[in-house]
Amino acid sequence: MFIFLVKLKNRVLITSQRLGKSLMLPVSVLPAAAILMGIGYWVDPTGFGSKTPATQILVTVGMAILNNIPILFSVGVAIGMAKEKDASVAMAGLLAYLIFIRMLSPESVAMYNGISVNEVEPAFYNIGNQFTGIISGLVAAKMYNKFSGIKFPDGLDFFGGKRFVPIISALAMVIVSIVFYFIWPFLYNTLIIIGTRISSMGALGSGIYGFLNRLLIPLGLHHPLNSVFWFDVIGISDVENFWASKGEYGKTGMYLAGYFPIMMFGLPGAALAMSRSAHPGKKKKTKSLMMTSAFASFFTGITEPLEFSFMFAAPGLFLLHAVYTGISMYIAARFKWIAGFAFSAGFTDFLLSFKMPMSNNMVMLIIMGIGFFFLYYFSFTYFIKKYDILTPGREKKRTSSIEMDTTLYTKNYKRLSKSFLKACGGKENIISLDACITRLRLEVKDPKEINEKTIKAIGAAGVLRQDNSIQIIIGPQVAYILDEMKAMIEGTEEKKSQKIKSER
Repeated sequence: MFIFLVKLKNRVLITSQRLGKSLMLPVSVLPAAAILMGIGYWVDPTGFGSKTPATQILVTVGMAILNNIPILFSVGVAIGMAKEKDASVAMAGLLAYLIFIRMLSPESVAMYNGISVNEVEPAFYNIGNQFTGIISGLVAAKMYNKFSGIKFPDGLDFFGGKRFVPIISALAMVIVSIVFYFIWPFLYNTLIIIGTRISSMGALGSGIYGFLNRLLIPLGLHHPLNSVFWFDVIGISDVENFWASKGEYGKTGMYLAGYFPIMMFGLPGAALAMSRSAHPGKKKKTKSLMMTSAFASFFTGITEPLEFSFMFAAPGLFLLHAVYTGISMYIAARFKWIAGFAFSAGFTDFLLSFKMPMSNNMVMLIIMGIGFFFLYYFSFTYFIKKYDILTPGREKKRTSSIEMDTTLYTKNYKRLSKSFLKACGGKENIISLDACITRLRLEVKDPKEINEKTIKAIGAAGVLRQDNSIQIIIGPQVAYILDEMKAMIEGTEEKKSQKIKSER
């Protein structure tokens, strides 16, 4: 039983790290979108782009990206989780998501039940989210890994191989959609019920809500919970009442205020910690991503670029982030330090809140925010280094004592590639070969042929196994090694040598 649990833990860890890596491509686009929208909102906070053409362009471009995060995730996850980066798996991911949201759209559900669209469960109006995007990408990747090599009889062979992947992914999503037709309303309504109950708990309820809000973001299920407190589901309408100056002074806005210290200060502190904890060769790239994402979080309150950069790669840190958010929400509600937002808890909305009658002791939110900046920075730094958490820009240090010209310190990538290929059982043992930013990913026939001792002696930081899937942690030079190994496996090096000899 213990061995089973250890294997399960390792598998979950590897999968979550792969998922985190898969999201880095779409996540890298989000800070730019957030900044564009933030500038547009800053220039025109009331019309949100309707008064100035230039502002409207900024907002429109930003919204085009942010409103389609689920699509970006479906494609990014499909590519990242597949054994090869192939166009067919990207198309399958997109197709899977489109089928998912179409089959469970309010119009489709109304047709299934023979009712009007207005009578459809509210849950189906929120079916397009990050969670369904990730699910679609995972299904597409699974279908690619299983069926990309399938062969059909003559006459049907056109639809074989990789062309079959989008087809089978579409069929798989029909089954997944049927399952979600039954479970999605249950999940949605359960969160509405939970939100209704915790709303009666005062400041403690605000803290619990903040904790659950962050915890549910990876699943996209925070929206129904938000609707209980921000809108008129059970009569709270915190957002509308704050800006309309209605409700009870010191209470209206209590489900909004605690986000400002986290989004303006806490998460930028986490970004600084992850940036400074990156290994020397990766500090520059990591700093670029982290600082841009931190600026978006501070300025606009858009946190997805920052949160998705570590929520799957380091779930423990994300849990800590959820706890801190709950504490911030509780403190702000308990002492009635109130500010509100119409868009998100960024600097722009904070400034706009100053003139609102329902705001109260807003300066204390800044002071608390500074405290949370240092809390996030020191705690994230401590846990990252103590437990060697693989946040962006971190890989295990090399411990090899073999001479420099036989390790990754050399730039003789052809020689290194030969050594790696031999340590992996030769080209006959390789089914597929790919790489992410720092890792060589292999699908092998016989995992027993993988010589971890030799691989680490060459200079790799580590080897991760999951059945026949192998990941070799190398570093940023992995792209060069991948090219050389592919050339050796495909025989292009030999052909090139033969061509040179024949020309002579």
